[in-house]
Amino acid sequence: MPRKTDKRIRLIEAAKVLIHQQGFNLTTLADIAQEADVPLGNVYYYFKTKEAIGIAVIEKRAAEWSERLASWSEISDPLARLMTLVKYSLEHLEVTARFGCPIGGLCQELGKQGGALSDLAAKLLHDILQWSEEQFRALGLEDKAPGLSLNLISSVQGMFLLTHTFKDPKLAQRQCEELKAWLEMLANRKVQMPATVHTSVREEELVD
Repeated sequence: MPRKTDKRIRLIEAAKVLIHQQGFNLTTLADIAQEADVPLGNVYYYFKTKEAIGIAVIEKRAAEWSERLASWSEISDPLARLMTLVKYSLEHLEVTARFGCPIGGLCQELGKQGGALSDLAAKLLHDILQWSEEQFRALGLEDKAPGLSLNLISSVQGMFLLTHTFKDPKLAQRQCEELKAWLEMLANRKVQMPATVHTSVREEELVD
């Protein structure tokens, strides 16, 4: 006999998919119920409002990312940790090209209206930024770590935006190669300036 929590899990997973595909504002509880194959009346047993299920979705994504970052932190080399983050951005590119980044898109949409949901979504990116900053510090780049982390994550998010805008997964593949080369140069202390989205590192950025 299915447990009560099974329906709740199905509703959250369905909401994750639909919110990514069509946005939070356009997704209704009826849509979520249909996607999860749960009677609409049952939805209100688990979630009284759409905001409540939105919070559950964000918390689910936060838990997934917390587990992912913890796993990457087990890698001994901080450069390899950052490389893993960049390589991960290449997963599910066809979905990204069609619907954009599930976190970045949610932050953009909710950021326009503000409130608790917006703050909760923003924390997702904040946690990734903080983790990235810790890896740059581990590379011995303490003073520059905040700026380098911001540049890396903004480059990845910009890459997702352009990939979605132009429906071109190859754009992300090219930019990831640029970012990996930039990280290699940083680790070898050969570059001063951060890379920018879809722009190669220039010769004048190299130092002796």
